Amino acid sequence: MWLSAGVMNLPIEHYCSDSLCMMNTVHSDLSVKTYLCSRYSNLPVKQHIHRSRGFAGMGNLLKVLTREIENYPHFFLDFENAQPTDCEREVWNQVNAVLQESESILSGLQAYKGAGQEIRDAIQNPNDMLHQERAWNSVCPLVIRLKKFYTFSLKLEAALQSLLLSLTSPPFTPTQHLEREQALAKQFAEILHFTLRFDELKMRIPAIQNDFSYYRRTISRNRLNNMNLDIENEVNNEMANRMSLFYAEATPMLKTLSTATTNFVTENKTLPLENTTDCLSTMASVCKVMLETPEYTSRFNSEDTLLFCMRVMVGVIILYDHVHPNGAFNKSSKIDMKGCIKVLKDQPADNVEGLLNALKFTTKHLNDESTPKNIRTMLQ
Repeated sequence: MWLSAGVMNLPIEHYCSDSLCMMNTVHSDLSVKTYLCSRYSNLPVKQHIHRSRGFAGMGNLLKVLTREIENYPHFFLDFENAQPTDCEREVWNQVNAVLQESESILSGLQAYKGAGQEIRDAIQNPNDMLHQERAWNSVCPLVIRLKKFYTFSLKLEAALQSLLLSLTSPPFTPTQHLEREQALAKQFAEILHFTLRFDELKMRIPAIQNDFSYYRRTISRNRLNNMNLDIENEVNNEMANRMSLFYAEATPMLKTLSTATTNFVTENKTLPLENTTDCLSTMASVCKVMLETPEYTSRFNSEDTLLFCMRVMVGVIILYDHVHPNGAFNKSSKIDMKGCIKVLKDQPADNVEGLLNALKFTTKHLNDESTPKNIRTMLQ
């Protein structure tokens, strides 16, 4: 984008100084583009506003909408350093309390070894009580851990819906919300990042379902024998049923978030669907632009931020595909799916195989007739 009148021929990044001040001034009826043009149109060319350097925190705007690609916003989401403003603080604190548990959840899942050997010994020696007790005593702590993971998914669901409400509600547009409330956008991204990581790990641990199936069979048999089962205070039959449905999913956390987003749209009938889908498509587009623009990727302090952006982009695409009636792959989609897939395929295969599989197997509309053949071909 280029400013008009007195600064006609200079790119906008030369004029982004105090982006925090600028973002706090933009109102719902005034787009960022209009605001900048009106503010700087009378400035002499030599009166430069200090150029942004590095991560300036909240609202660090490097580029805004261009005439050529109005659907694809160009601004920098500071996934590394965004800090909450006063107006974000309440929701941020609630979500932060949930996110603080996320690393311990991932560590617990990563360390999950299962009770496969003990279960096999018990099955092969049905009359040996020592083997039966050993298997049961091995499985019960694992089931408690699985309950912890499941309970966390419910907390994550509530946190996601709080963030969606904050990032989609009037009077601001979703794009303005993401620019103004970057700390909340960062938390939304962290939820998606966690979700993809959890599901990637879970898919590599078949022991989870084997352990839980053994637990359910054994507890039913023990209940018939009128045995006292202390663990039922922790995981009763109703909880076991819900956990069973959760772990039956190939990507349980992603399924939880997809359902949460769909329920959010259904339950907030006064909120236009476009507010939610625009929020998701904007995040996907911003991540894509950040990933494919060396000027942006060079500003990442950590190499992990690159993979973080990729996971977030895939996560919001999947949510968009579940919520939008026509999905993410349709020609009318506000997400440049061809560009997003290309960005992924330009990365080392080991980093993106799981993400490409997520697009193939956890989206809803990929195989619709309306999906362009070249998109399907790219994901084969």
